[in-house]
Amino acid sequence: MSARVPASGDPVLELLLSRLRLHDAVTTPYYVQLQRQIQALIDGGELRTGHGLPSERVLAKALNISRTTVKRCYDSLREAQTLASSQGRGGTVVKAAPRVSPAMQRLRGFTEEMRELGLEPSARVLECAVVQDRMVASIFGRVSNAEFFKLVRVRLADGVPMSREVAWYDLAVAPALAEWDGQGSAYAYLHEHCGIELAWADQSVEAVLSSPEEAEVFGFAQPAPCLLLKRRSHSAQHALVEYVEGTFRGDAYAYRLRLQA
Repeated sequence: MSARVPASGDPVLELLLSRLRLHDAVTTPYYVQLQRQIQALIDGGELRTGHGLPSERVLAKALNISRTTVKRCYDSLREAQTLASSQGRGGTVVKAAPRVSPAMQRLRGFTEEMRELGLEPSARVLECAVVQDRMVASIFGRVSNAEFFKLVRVRLADGVPMSREVAWYDLAVAPALAEWDGQGSAYAYLHEHCGIELAWADQSVEAVLSSPEEAEVFGFAQPAPCLLLKRRSHSAQHALVEYVEGTFRGDAYAYRLRLQA
């Protein structure tokens, strides 16, 4: 191959130019060689989550190869969900989601569930507000101008986005929630600050494709299969306390059920 173009101050590009070696004497196409070598840099920790790869044009020019070759490489990395689309760059490296298989046998929140699986839970709050919503009021059986605490969060396990949740809580039942910042476990806050123990829930699970908002959160290059969980959680006094819709990434979740004859 011809000489490469020197890097221009981009540390990721400089790393790629120092590590990538494309060989003419093998039958493996350039884009496959490129994909495997970039994947190896990610697996080895030299390219880490959040690193932005150079654009197709920049990398093609630097390696003196066609832009189509780089595009096919990046497309393969996106299909493997190693690379997320990024404005103005080739993409952003994303950490592979851990595979989890929680059992659906008792009522518990995301925080407790992840800790039981040996993962560190965290959350990124997108919206936290007291709202009025006619549709939500009808779910709770309240008047149309009733107030609810709305919480939109991205739930993470070991730093990887696992779900995007939209939850509503009845402030007539748990008024102290209006002061909550949305961090930590909702169930723990209900117990510690509202004196409410959730006793049971109705939950449904359905297959969906990720919305544009969810695809961005999960780092998907295009809509991908997800699980939509809808849950209505009740107190021991049979009051509906929580209604939540959570979209969980399909490449990470497989729920287990035990059925007895």
